[in-house]
Amino acid sequence: MPPVVLVVLAAAYGAAAGLLVPRARYRLAVEPEEPWRAACPRGHALAGAARGWLGLARCPGCPDGERDYGTGGPWAAALTALVCGVLAAAVGARPELAVWLLLTPPLVLLAGVDLAVHRLPDVLTLPLAAGAAALLGVAALLPHSAGSWRRALLGGAALGGAYLLLFLISPSGMGFGDVKLALGLGVTLGWYGWAVLVLGACAGLLLGSCYAVALLATRRATRGTGMAFGPFMILGACAGLVLGGLAA
Repeated sequence: MPPVVLVVLAAAYGAAAGLLVPRARYRLAVEPEEPWRAACPRGHALAGAARGWLGLARCPGCPDGERDYGTGGPWAAALTALVCGVLAAAVGARPELAVWLLLTPPLVLLAGVDLAVHRLPDVLTLPLAAGAAALLGVAALLPHSAGSWRRALLGGAALGGAYLLLFLISPSGMGFGDVKLALGLGVTLGWYGWAVLVLGACAGLLLGSCYAVALLATRRATRGTGMAFGPFMILGACAGLVLGGLAA
């Protein structure tokens, strides 16, 4: 398949999958101990595929002008399309590309939920880690794959352990959800090697630290203000995958 066609198809898939992100984000973006939302802001039950989890963030029972209850629909679609297209351009027609494309929408969803309520739900982080390990195990059996499944598993354990240590040192600065997210991100980064793992992990830490410093410098936050760190971890991991794909 020509590279341009592959990139276009990946971006089109990302756009379509990204349209489904706002509904799931709306349902999952709740405070701790609160149940996932099952109705729109006006109280209409959310129906549809997968018990109402899949579909556009639009309620047919609400009046015109109030039907869209999920925010950022076009942005989620554009962002997911961009990430999928860039990954396709960097990785090419290798088996692991399918894994990266399948993982991208959940990662965009996780970033959105974390930005909204500073949470990384177990219902997403733990299946993400297990799914990444299983899917890469399949990819490793196919011809032309460019990574190592064993190293991917070790990468998940290494990055998860590193974040667990950071959590134990400073529980106020690192949430346990970040530790669970690190398991899945470590699996993906470890696929391409230890250098990619270190680069992706350091990029996430650096981006998050720079953002925190900017907030403090502009007095939009204090040292005790909570911050969503998951999006920076995900962004750093995506950068690592792109570089790993280009170098493979």
